[in-house]
Amino acid sequence: MKTVHPVTGQLEPDPLDPSQIVSGNPETSDLILAESEDGTEVAGLWRCTPGVSTDTEVEESFLVITGKATIEFEDGSSIEVGPGDTHRFNGGEKTTWTVEETLLKAFWLQSQAVPASERPLGA
Repeated sequence: MKTVHPVTGQLEPDPLDPSQIVSGNPETSDLILAESEDGTEVAGLWRCTPGVSTDTEVEESFLVITGKATIEFEDGSSIEVGPGDTHRFNGGEKTTWTVEETLLKAFWLQSQAVPASERPLGA
């Protein structure tokens, strides 16, 4: 499924650190839609093209809009996510994302008064 809503054209490139890329050439982009005045809550969109990458998660809830991915956790467990699936990270989880079809998700981040510009997004 291709996402054709005009807002997706506003996503800005947000390159992964090369050390996070395990295989393929995953490219990420995001768009901040809302941020609390103190910077402790952020909502937005995040997109990732196919490939495999690692991340250390922040406190986040998300809803997959389009695409398909498997998220593997450090303990060996994994979840598959696709359109309509939701998940919540508590923060600190070490994950490996295998994106099979370009993933677009809506996310909500919470933090301890760290401005959005200083936090990693979407992953």
